[in-house]
Amino acid sequence: MCIPTIAQMPSQSSSKTTKVKKQRVEPSVAWSVSEPLGLHYPSTIDTIHLDYHLTMVPTGVSDAWLTTGNYGAPGQNQIFMERPLASKFFFEDAIEAWMHNTATMRYYNTRIPMTLLSHSTGGDKYSNLDRTKFEFSGNVDRKTQVGAGLDYIYSKGSYDAQADKDFTWRLFGSHMGDRYEMQTFFNHYNYTTKESGGITDDRYITDPAEVQGGETKVDNKSIPTLLSNAHSHLEGSQLWLNQRYKVGFYRYRRDSVTDTIIDRTYVPVTSFIWTLDFKHGKHQFLNSIASQDQSFFDYTYLSLNGTSDETSYWRLRNTVGVSMLEGFNKYAKFGFSVYGTHEVRRYTQAIDTVSGTVLPDGLEALPAIVPHRVTQNLLWVGGQLTKQRGSVLRYNATAQFGVLGEAAGEVDLTGDLVTRFRMLGDTVSIRGYSYFKNLAVPYLLKHYVSNHYAWENDFSKTKRVRVGGELDIPHSWTNINVGYETLNDYIYWDANGLPAQHSGAIHVLSARLRQGLHFKAFNWDNSVTLQTSSNEQVLPLPKFAVYSNLYATFIIAHVLHVQMGVDCNYYTKYYAPAYNPATMTFHGQQEQECGNFALMNLYANFRMKQARFFVAWNHFNQKFKGGTAYFATPHYPLNPARLQVGVSVNFVN
Repeated sequence: MCIPTIAQMPSQSSSKTTKVKKQRVEPSVAWSVSEPLGLHYPSTIDTIHLDYHLTMVPTGVSDAWLTTGNYGAPGQNQIFMERPLASKFFFEDAIEAWMHNTATMRYYNTRIPMTLLSHSTGGDKYSNLDRTKFEFSGNVDRKTQVGAGLDYIYSKGSYDAQADKDFTWRLFGSHMGDRYEMQTFFNHYNYTTKESGGITDDRYITDPAEVQGGETKVDNKSIPTLLSNAHSHLEGSQLWLNQRYKVGFYRYRRDSVTDTIIDRTYVPVTSFIWTLDFKHGKHQFLNSIASQDQSFFDYTYLSLNGTSDETSYWRLRNTVGVSMLEGFNKYAKFGFSVYGTHEVRRYTQAIDTVSGTVLPDGLEALPAIVPHRVTQNLLWVGGQLTKQRGSVLRYNATAQFGVLGEAAGEVDLTGDLVTRFRMLGDTVSIRGYSYFKNLAVPYLLKHYVSNHYAWENDFSKTKRVRVGGELDIPHSWTNINVGYETLNDYIYWDANGLPAQHSGAIHVLSARLRQGLHFKAFNWDNSVTLQTSSNEQVLPLPKFAVYSNLYATFIIAHVLHVQMGVDCNYYTKYYAPAYNPATMTFHGQQEQECGNFALMNLYANFRMKQARFFVAWNHFNQKFKGGTAYFATPHYPLNPARLQVGVSVNFVN
């Protein structure tokens, strides 16, 4: 090593400026993980300004989003192939889009601290909608990262008894060492919404002159609703911890001349995995006006003085596994894992205080005797075959079998395969996916008691088979996805708002085309979905859904990136499910069709350095001819036209 002398060192008193080479900082990366063993998948950091305005409209969730109208309100994805499986605590399904879970959590390695702060607002003081998001990530050292985030939605709603408040916060962290890896998060959510039961007469929206004696102008807040003082409240949290210890060897790189070691790399061969997953949730439905309570619901079982239902659930899941890792030598072309999962679940429901007593007039006898508290023990074993490296072929196959408790006899097989090849100077990918699921029905769908709904069901396991393929051609902005699924013994919510099981098979065929057209500054992006259900009464779906976005992009003064355009969301008429405020579920109905309206937005998105912002006139076509029946759910109109603005800043320290 050559050490400079004092004479060779730069003088501090020298007037000549010494140029110091800026230290290179590695780029930030993000990833997500999959259950049950915590496999890594690349993700993104939310800093893109294109289509930023979509974060505040329903089409930002799905091309066909079933909703009770207000932003952050209960909803359901009507693109069937994108709809998640029913959860073990069915109340959460309606707000799944606004929650964080294992699949949506992102972990970062930002090298330098990163803070993302955004705020959006719109409407007036009577119907304002605000959303504030915060996310921080910073590295303790090269291998260890910690972070925190929150998401707060507060919307008074455009109609009476519609306000909602969604607040989630989370802490997360990771350590990516040679031998030891860890990812963890703690997420807490608190969701409160006023339940209106829908408006009393749809003509306030479709034909206000008829219902108002010739007056065409409507004060949306004065439209009467079926419920005026009812609330749903959901609260819960999740702690998830995945740890992996890798056993392997060091691979050395030597100097070809001196034969001295100049570098070494740790090569893992086998890993031992433990995943801890604890989750709990509590649902409450409150209605203090007894007259509305009894007129809205068909049956009342526990109290004639209003409703105060409470149902809670928790589960503790432990997964242990052993994995042979891919790539530790030239013959290890894939990874293979075996694992076992044990889970304890506990459900707590309303106490039956009326069975065996003389019922007062107006109170119905409970149709089911449901225990106040039930604990379940379940056990699964499984294996996983993966190939996550390679430019030509990658795949992931998982097989899981239930062996104890309610899970006994369950079979869950999933597979995903991707191949890539070069075409016209770009990489084209083809993906195939499939699953077979023979799963037990969640406990609450079989046993439930509350003031207005109670049931005791002996449901058999449900069977689902899905196959599909996806073609992605980046250079032509083309993506095609075709899928087919067969559902046997499908569980659905019937016209009475009760869970039911369809004894036959239902077939769903879906084809989606995403195509972009680009010429210089002008762009036209389209997403078109065709889908069909063989039983529209049990599983209603809009047959055609489209999202179209026409815009121009340009740069002002070399610093301000601009996207200006108009987008449109449309789907065909169908018998959209109705909403039940007591259970926060969407159930079948054959009385009113919804759809066949366009929801259009005028917008401008901007980005300057580390800031992005938008201005949007959402649903600006509200008063256009033929566009007044804007109900996604029967008796729940969507928000009318409103101006919305938002800003997001990426603070990099």
